Amino acid sequence: MDALNARPFTVLQILPALQSGGVERGTLEVARHLVQHGHRSLVMSAGGRMVAQLEGEGSTHFTWPVGKKSLFTLRLVPRLRRFLIEHKVDILHVRSRMPAWVAYLAWRGMDPATRPWLVTTVHGLYSVNRYSKVMLKGERIIAVSNTIRDYILSNYPGTDASRIKVIYRGVDAAEFPYGYQPAPDWLAAWRAQYPQLAGKRILTLPGRLTRLKGHADFITLIARLKQRGQPVHGLIVGGEDPKRLAYARELHAAVAAQGLADDITFTGHRSDMREVFAVSDMVLSLSSKPESFGRTVLEALRLGTPVVGYNHGGVGEILATAYPAGLVELGNMDALIERVTGLLEQPVVVEDSGAYPLAAMLEKTMALYLELTHQISAST
Repeated sequence: MDALNARPFTVLQILPALQSGGVERGTLEVARHLVQHGHRSLVMSAGGRMVAQLEGEGSTHFTWPVGKKSLFTLRLVPRLRRFLIEHKVDILHVRSRMPAWVAYLAWRGMDPATRPWLVTTVHGLYSVNRYSKVMLKGERIIAVSNTIRDYILSNYPGTDASRIKVIYRGVDAAEFPYGYQPAPDWLAAWRAQYPQLAGKRILTLPGRLTRLKGHADFITLIARLKQRGQPVHGLIVGGEDPKRLAYARELHAAVAAQGLADDITFTGHRSDMREVFAVSDMVLSLSSKPESFGRTVLEALRLGTPVVGYNHGGVGEILATAYPAGLVELGNMDALIERVTGLLEQPVVVEDSGAYPLAAMLEKTMALYLELTHQISAST
């Protein structure tokens, strides 16, 4: 039985919030796909800027503080148990650790014969401890890359490997078409907002302002390229983390201290990353900790924008498949400088490989749901 002919079922996805990020976007993509195929899509989170889109695409959102890291959050357990029964949830899909504890404790206390199927998606290389181990309580565990699968089996060797399903995140070719060019009105507004970019090669580092994203390496990169006479301008694109405002101030101070105030721009959060990637000459991925997948890397590559990144984690997997010219040894600043300089002077074209399509992610997720609701065999 395929998704078009499946018996309708109800899926509840739970995550901390719907502000921005790859986990959040994946939630919306799965929710939209469920609705399009006649299923009932429920999402529970603390809310955020993406709720309007979610509801506009046919899902129902429930605003619960399930992501608040406090023992008081566990008071939601009996309430969630009642919710699952009242809404006749068939599949309970959790995507983050604190919500997973609430969901797991609620689910565990239900009748095994009638409770929903429990699915977890491991989106990150979490610290290895009992708190994180809740993500392995799912009857099915989705790993977003082979990096995540290896992390699970290496750090939690008691995990039944047959419960793990690798489903790579994906990018919609219609949303990120190869060779995309922004509209003239967008370009005009961009140039008016950032006149300092005129005549420069734009190097972009996307991601929230957190210490692991490699901002210090990026600042050093721009400084060294400037010393070499390269006409570059660095863009740090990402919102400030309210819990790490001191780090954001530290970054601004570092840029000023190196005399790079005219060479590096902090844009803050932007919802037009497709356009930003399209006007960038290169995108960087310099996280010191391996990424579980590296969605922004894939988005840029799908547009045809070169990406240079450290060869570890999901980013290493993506680059090895879609743009091996962009691979650099982790933390090797000299190699990074040489690779970026070389690609600026002698570009290597990003091929239109079609790697990691969104459709594949959605089809495999739907197949998992159908397997659990006994509508297709596990081998499908």
